[in-house]
Formats: sequence, C-alpha cells, structure tokens
Amino acid sequence: MTIHIGLIGNPSAGLTTLFNQMTGGLQHNGYFSTSKVATKEGPVKGHKGVNVIEFPGTYSLSAYTLDDITTRDILLHKRPDVLINILDATNLERNLYLTLQLMELEIPMVLAFNMMDEVRKNNIHIDLPAISEILTVPVIPISASKNRGIHDLIHIALETAKKKLLPHKLDFCSGHVHTAIHAILHLIEEDARKEGLPVRFAATKVVEGDQGIIDHLKLHTPEMNIIDHIIKDMEHHLGTDREAAMADMRYEFIQDLREKTVQAQSTETLEHKRSVKIDRILTHRIFAIPIFLAIMFLVFILTFQVIGAWLSDWLALGIDWFIGEVGTYMAVNGSSPALQALVVDGVLTGIGSVLSFLPIIAVLFFFLSILEDSGYIPRVAFVMDKLLRKLGLSGRSIVPMLIGFGCSVPAVMATRSLPSKRDRQLTMALIPFMSCSAKLPIYGIFTAAFFNEHEGLIMMAIYLTGILVAIVCALIFKVTIYRGDPVPFVMVIPSYRVPAMKSVGLRMWENVKGFIKKAFTVILIATIIIWFLQSFDFGLNMVDSSEDSILATLGRAAAPIFAPLGFGEWRAATALITGLTAKEAVVSTMAVLTTAGSTGSLTGMLGEIFTPISAFSFMLFCLLYMPCVATLAAIRRELGGMHYALLVVLFQTTVAWIVSFLFYQIFSQF
Repeated sequence: MTIHIGLIGNPSAGLTTLFNQMTGGLQHNGYFSTSKVATKEGPVKGHKGVNVIEFPGTYSLSAYTLDDITTRDILLHKRPDVLINILDATNLERNLYLTLQLMELEIPMVLAFNMMDEVRKNNIHIDLPAISEILTVPVIPISASKNRGIHDLIHIALETAKKKLLPHKLDFCSGHVHTAIHAILHLIEEDARKEGLPVRFAATKVVEGDQGIIDHLKLHTPEMNIIDHIIKDMEHHLGTDREAAMADMRYEFIQDLREKTVQAQSTETLEHKRSVKIDRILTHRIFAIPIFLAIMFLVFILTFQVIGAWLSDWLALGIDWFIGEVGTYMAVNGSSPALQALVVDGVLTGIGSVLSFLPIIAVLFFFLSILEDSGYIPRVAFVMDKLLRKLGLSGRSIVPMLIGFGCSVPAVMATRSLPSKRDRQLTMALIPFMSCSAKLPIYGIFTAAFFNEHEGLIMMAIYLTGILVAIVCALIFKVTIYRGDPVPFVMVIPSYRVPAMKSVGLRMWENVKGFIKKAFTVILIATIIIWFLQSFDFGLNMVDSSEDSILATLGRAAAPIFAPLGFGEWRAATALITGLTAKEAVVSTMAVLTTAGSTGSLTGMLGEIFTPISAFSFMLFCLLYMPCVATLAAIRRELGGMHYALLVVLFQTTVAWIVSFLFYQIFSQF
C-alpha cells in the first residue's frame, strides 16, 4: 500500500527544492491529478511505496484562485496520508497563517522549518519543542537547499502517517469570533459530516463567507438566516467584516506564539537587509525595466552567440558525422535506396536538425533557472505591475508569461494562479505570443543562415516583437472584449538567495528532457510522414524529384496564402503546416524537404528559398501564428470549450499574417 505525502506551503518557502531533494527530481502525474490539473508527484528516494505530491504554493486555503480551489478539493476529498507543511523559518508570522488552517483539516501533519541555516546565521533562536507542544504537531528543522534534515523529516512524516497522529483541536479563538464559530459549528455539524467535511474547518469557512464551502454544505434557508444573524452580530460588536475578523484572530494567536518561542537580536535578517540594498538598483523606479532588458540581452548573447552557440556547433558536427557514418554503412551493406532515404534523409536528418539546438535550450534554461531561484523573477512581476495594469493586466500575469518563454502548455496551466476569470482569459490569449523554446531551432537555423554576425541582436528583436504584439493586442482587448480592471496584485517578495545548483540543474533537465522526448516522439513521427509524402505521388509511386510529390501538390495549394509575406514557396508553406504539431517540426521538415545532409548544409539550402527580408518575415510568422496542438488542448481544457481554442487559432494566425505582411511589404522596398 502506497503512502502519500502532501507537500504544501507558501510560495518561496522552498516547496520545489524540498520536492527535488525528496525525489531526486523524478516526477510523474498520478493519483492526485484531476481533470483540471496534473499534480507534481514523485517517489521518495530510498523509501519503496512512498509518494510525495507537491501542491502549488499558497498563502491560505481560501478559494481565491483555481490553484487554491484545486488544492483544497484534493485535501478535502482525496486526503494524503500525511501533510508536510514547509515554512520559511525566517518569516514565521506569514507562514503560520496557512498552518492554522491546515490543522483544521484533520489530516496528520508535520511542520518542516526551512532555511534554518539562515536562522542560525542571524542569531535567531526558535524554541522548536515549545512550538511543537503548542501546535501539537512534530516540528523538524531543515535546510532544503543544502539537503540537511531531509532524512529526519521523511522518517517523522512516515511515522506520523502510520500512526495517524492528528493535530489536537486547537481552540485559539476568543470573544465574539469564538461565539460565532461555535454557534455555527453546532448548527452545521450534521451537514458537514454528511458531506465529508471537517466540522471545524467548515465552520471557520462559513464564518469567513467562503461561498464554495457554503454551497457544498447545501444549507437550507432557515439555517442561512440564523448564520446571517450570527455574522451580523459579530461584525457589529467587532466593527470589522467577517474575513478581517478571522484573519485578526489567527494573527493574534501567531504573534503570541512568536513572542513565546522566538528570540531575535534584530527585527531584520541579514538576507533582508542585503535584498533591500540590491532592490534600490534592480527595482529602481526609472532603471528597473532597462536593467531587466539588459539582463535578458546578456542572457541571449551568452546563449546564442557564446556558450550555447559553441556547444551547439560541436553537437551539430557530431550529429553530421553520425549521419554520414550511418549512410555509408547502409550503402556498403546494400540497403535499398528507399530505406536509405527514409533513415538518412528522413529520420536522422530531421531529428538531428532539431537535436543540434539542444545545448542552446539547455543554456537558456540554465540562466532562466538562476534568475528564478535567486528571487529576481518575483521582482520583475512587481516592477511590471504598473505597466501591465495599463494593459488591463496585473503583475501576477507576468509569471505565466515568463513561463511561456519555456513552454506555452505549463504557462497556460499557470494562469490558474490568477484570481479572476477575466485575468485568466486575457493572460491566456497573450501567452502564445511569448516565444517558447520549441521555436528556438527555427530562429537558430535562420539566424545562422542569414544573420550570422548578429544572432544575439536578432534573437532579442524576435522576443521583443512578440512582447510588443502582445501589448498591442492587450490594449485592443482592454477596450473591447475584456473591459474592467484587473484584480489588485499582492505578492510577498522573497529575499535574494544564491541559487542551489542542484535545483537549477534539475529544473534545466526537466526542460531538456521534454525537448528530447518530443524529438523522439512527435518529431520522429512527423519526419517519417513528411518523408513519405515528399517521396511518393498520389499513385504511391516513388518520385525522382520532390517537386512531383504529394507534399509538393499540397504545399503549392497553400503557398499563395504566404506569397504576400515573402515566402510563397511550397516547402515553406509545408513546414508551417507541420509546425502545428510541434514548432520544432518546422526545422525537421525543412531539413527533409531540402534533402540537407547536415545542419550546416541546411543553412546553405535555405538561401535558395528565402532572402534575408523574407527569412525574418518567416521567423515573425513562426513566432506569432497559432500555437501547437498541445497548447490548444491546454487552452480548451482550461476554458472549457473547443470554440475558445478555435478562436485562438483564428486570432493568432490572423495577427501573424498581418505582422509578417506589414514587415515584408515595408522592408522589401528598401
């Protein structure tokens, strides 16, 4: 029987770092996944039959976002065997708020006090046994980034799960809040048990006015009338609303707990003081955005012109040598011409042309992971908030958009952290304009062919174009479809920290692994299909020239649509069509159609199809036109209808055509 450990805590408390330490980076979608979201799950290293589930970072169990709702539903109905609540020990007051809510769920729980190395460095003394005694749950000190205390944490969590040790019912309320909670508790007790809800949790949520829980309880009109009377009486005596009353009650208890158990020489940690000094520069009112652009430009230069490009060139040489050796071996051993063409010109050339850009993707994600783990990315969201609000968005939307530079699918899923449906839909409509990593091979091969001296600058221009187009579309949406103001943006900014290289490496590997998996599945299948269609005519006769193939006929039918954009050639049109499955397929298709024997020869062959102006127009179209089928499936799933996905296809492809048309028609005149 599998033991399921739920890992939950505030954002920036170290959830992902602890998950990676417990699993070694191994993860899968499993039992706790729902139709709406695939949870991050993995086996615990060294413990057979133990599974850990990482829930999205959350500040409370109130239903503010889809992530909050999903997390709460899983906790209430699928119920892990034990919860590990990870807390930032340098900021207990904020973190313990969630803890008090989790204690009401009647699930065995262990508290993991993270970043204890920083606690000791700042001469902060925390009486862990006293906290454990007051809260009636085990408290384990850990430093997740340094892999300290993890073994003890897992051991205690498993013991707690096996013995089913529940937190004691902690009645920390008083006065009118106490009266309201207990009056409602007795009123709804039977309904809560019937619906399988923890009674104390249900009662506090009713006091807060949580409509989701109230609906779940299926309360009748007489009961609701009594509850309304109780709440109005409480609000009248306290002079505040119901949510504020509950929050004040919890924070009063937390403050009292902190005064009894925490002794610190200073109210500010060294990390916080250092972060304040750095933020005077990086979040400066005037220079913050230019600094961000400069940092990203440096990342692009290092990725596309220095480190990534150098590694990619060496890998391309190795791939070209391997393809040549396979071709020679097959020829010497008398393989049929058709089989040679399929293996060498089709499969190996197609996949090899994509895999040669693997180092570039790895290097890019290495730098992006460092920026994220250092604490800089949350500051970007803070800095961008004012600008994004003018576009009808909040700074919170920047996080899914930044994820979109990696892959649009998790970016679409990340919109679940946005509190309003309006913000989610608008952000989702703009995410595909953020250039995902799948498009990097397209830019890489075209910049190498036409803009070899300015690769970093061209890459920056492509990425900025996507952002500028998203801004224009957001402004249009703001005054048409998505009128109204975004939900106010609230985010706790973590202190700057030196990224843990293990965490950075695992994050980079996850993205690289996804790229490799796609190359040997989707791209492989697409390459074989493309080779077949460009090698045979409609009578299934093998053609001497691909000009007479099935694919050429289909490509010529679509080519006139792209002629005004500068690439009305059947091979370019065909590559765009196959790019609907996965954007990397554009490069593998061009490699197959041009019969390029290597990545180097492909860059030369592109000169027969494109000019520098039409090549940039082609890159713009690839940047902006409809996302891959996986992204469309994610959009359909999140928005609840195929018609939304089809609208995205129509809208984005139209925008791509207009932008490429304007660029080509204007710049081809010079």
